[in-house]
Amino acid sequence: MTGLVSGLGAATADAIYGAVAAFGLTLLSGLLLRAELGFQLIGGAFLLYLGISTFRSKLTPFTPEDNTSPERLPLWVAYSSTLALTLTNPASVLAFLAIFGTLNVASGAGDALWVVIGVFTGSALWWLILSLGVGALAARLGSRFSAAVNWVAGAVLVAFGLWALALGISAVIG
Repeated sequence: MTGLVSGLGAATADAIYGAVAAFGLTLLSGLLLRAELGFQLIGGAFLLYLGISTFRSKLTPFTPEDNTSPERLPLWVAYSSTLALTLTNPASVLAFLAIFGTLNVASGAGDALWVVIGVFTGSALWWLILSLGVGALAARLGSRFSAAVNWVAGAVLVAFGLWALALGISAVIG
């Protein structure tokens, strides 16, 4: 459930950026782009924190009947942290602007609304499939698999966090 709720946070951020692009809110997109360095540094630090937390997390045996864990995040924390993390990536709005501009998918407000609904629905569906798939694999493959997934996920998060911080610091230095 936590994975799905986290995915809904990412889908909400995708819908927000999709709305910025589809409705042509150039003022908002300009503000986001001007704040890119701050977002990059905050997002990099947050990714680093998440990666280290993932490395250090203790796994508890998982059974499909008992999906509770003493270290499970409250669902509102899972949603809001993923929403915040996804919103700290202003490159997303550039991607949506490029895609929507190239394909001319939103010619009016009604079309733009349907595009935003489609972005949210597609992203949420992706996270649903991903959450169910990982949950099924974890239940079948056991705690060694979960430990390996945590280690790889932690390593990837730390790597992306360090990369984002390095890009931000290099932009500051010059």
